[in-house]
Amino acid sequence: MHLKTFLNRVTDYKSFVFEKITWQKESLTPKLEVEVRPRTNRRPVCSGCGKLAPGYDTMPTPRRFEFVPLWGIAIVLMYTMRRVNCPRCGVRVELVPWGEGKSTLATEYTWYLAKWARRMSWKEVSEAMGVSWDRVFEAVKRAVKWGLARRDLDSITSIGVDEVQWHRGHKYQTVVYQIDEDQKRLLWIGPDRKAKTLLRFFRFLGKERTARLQFICSDMWKAYLKVIAKKAKHAVHILDRFHVMQRMNKAMNEVRAAEVKELKRDGYEPHLKGARWLLLKRPENLTEKQAVKLDALLQYNLKSLRSHLMKEDFQRFWEYWSPGWAGRFLDQWCTRAMRSKIEPMKKVARTLREKRELILNWFRAEGRISAGIVEGFNNKLKLITRKSYGFRTQQAYEIALYHNLAALPEKTFTHRSL
Repeated sequence: MHLKTFLNRVTDYKSFVFEKITWQKESLTPKLEVEVRPRTNRRPVCSGCGKLAPGYDTMPTPRRFEFVPLWGIAIVLMYTMRRVNCPRCGVRVELVPWGEGKSTLATEYTWYLAKWARRMSWKEVSEAMGVSWDRVFEAVKRAVKWGLARRDLDSITSIGVDEVQWHRGHKYQTVVYQIDEDQKRLLWIGPDRKAKTLLRFFRFLGKERTARLQFICSDMWKAYLKVIAKKAKHAVHILDRFHVMQRMNKAMNEVRAAEVKELKRDGYEPHLKGARWLLLKRPENLTEKQAVKLDALLQYNLKSLRSHLMKEDFQRFWEYWSPGWAGRFLDQWCTRAMRSKIEPMKKVARTLREKRELILNWFRAEGRISAGIVEGFNNKLKLITRKSYGFRTQQAYEIALYHNLAALPEKTFTHRSL
């Protein structure tokens, strides 16, 4: 089978045919140049409105479009573009099925590169396909733009809001995920974690879609709490166990670090050396050796160990089913923490009292909504960042996140199987 016959069979360019094929071996990268021409008596399509229109003239030189390589050989489509005299749009360049705008990447090649960019880093794709990093970025950018314009946003009832650090120097972004049982995906990315940034998300979502929200899960960042209370006060706003225990672990580690310094300064034995993970881990996750060491440590009346016992006692809070009984336990625990004379744990107790109703919403939602899903997405986000070998711009970083985490619709390939 001749190559042009093969291309005519596997592509769906109904108004065009492949003609002469030239082997360009003198170039730096050997390639096949394939001439394309319109079928006889086929009118061009206006790129403005997508309607058939009478021809106006023909461009003086052919345009080059990079097509999907065959057997490792670069394929370049050569086509002399026509202009149309559209009664609706005026004089416009025609629309061709393998091209988009001024891009020199054929549509098939765009989606080919974009799909590989999910499996490998962009640098690895560029090296494997013999194209520049910018070519891969262009392909992913086009795929993301196409998907964002066609995704369904009407079925969202539960969202998770969080901030992620995307660059050193405390540079954060706001990320919003859909966390419904039947659909979990990245919805939106904002440039920082200010209140006005989250307000932009609710403007993007719109009043009707916001009114359909039933659950919102977030951390304790004040700007988020303020905006959610203003824009979605009808929804059940949840501060779930992940963020609560994260705050408690941070306080406990603060106590341990301060006490290690104090013991070292006073010349006592370093009992707490290497004990960080012993105190942070749940008892059922300890190895036998770690469990023995923890039992030995508990003989000492140290603030770190008392903080550990307080944290473990608080785990009983999540075993309740009733918001009423859970609230009673929370109040009692906070009272004990305030009497402990351990300042970081007292600070946690004050925070829990302040956010009491939002924490109890976890029980009102019957544990169906969890920020653990959000943190799972954040871990994938960090992996994408590592795979990137460092994105050159914030725009490239955001496009990569949408490409990998937003579950965007994809264009059906124009070629068909033989």
